[in-house]
Amino acid sequence: MCGGVSLITFNSSLITKNMLLSVQEISKRFGRQQALDGVSFGVREGDVMGLIGPNGAGKTTLFECIAGLLPANRGAVAFRHQRLAPTRRKDALFYMPDGILPWAEQTVGWALSFFEKLYPHSPTRAAALVEPLKLTPLLNARIATLSKGERKRVLLALALLTPQPLLMLDEPFDGLDLRQARDVMQLLRSHAASGRTLLLSIHQLVDAARVCDRLVLLSAGRVVGEGTLDELRAQARLSEGGLEEIFLALT
Repeated sequence: MCGGVSLITFNSSLITKNMLLSVQEISKRFGRQQALDGVSFGVREGDVMGLIGPNGAGKTTLFECIAGLLPANRGAVAFRHQRLAPTRRKDALFYMPDGILPWAEQTVGWALSFFEKLYPHSPTRAAALVEPLKLTPLLNARIATLSKGERKRVLLALALLTPQPLLMLDEPFDGLDLRQARDVMQLLRSHAASGRTLLLSIHQLVDAARVCDRLVLLSAGRVVGEGTLDELRAQARLSEGGLEEIFLALT
């Protein structure tokens, strides 16, 4: 469970052989507001999985529950077929929130070096990320002075320096221009190809369709569809159409 009192029995039969993460019946209330209502889905090993929905759909709340940062009112999370308590999730996954400003007065180079020392067993080194993320001109800049897009690229670099099998990124393309978003997509795909599993929260449907293998569609705190584009199209009973048409049909 995600903290609090779980009211369900974890159902291991719902986990397929290659399922890395299984989320079952996650619910969260804030007073009278039902932010999440029985959210269930699975993330397969090696996938780039997209959590898709408009602002206010509950994506960040769900990420915080999965990461164990926010106690849910109900639900369970399993990692490689084993139920995972919130206090143990940091060993299985790394969650990078959107819009944070860590070590504002330190330089970008200092932050990258710090993460390398913090995660010495990570297969990724900072030197391999500087060029793809265009960080060379920023290495001596204080993090507080960075623009939104520059800060996003630094946060992505820090996240990719972690060794956990599952990496959760909240809005990884927010603040990036078209060229930067394309380069980041290629970088994330290359990390997935080398064995990293990615769970991305995305509100821009075009970006999601371009980078994700499978998608979870979230609307008003509920899952309204899960699968590949073709599978979602079938769920929406559409013979053609992109992710926008699918989302509108399912909601």
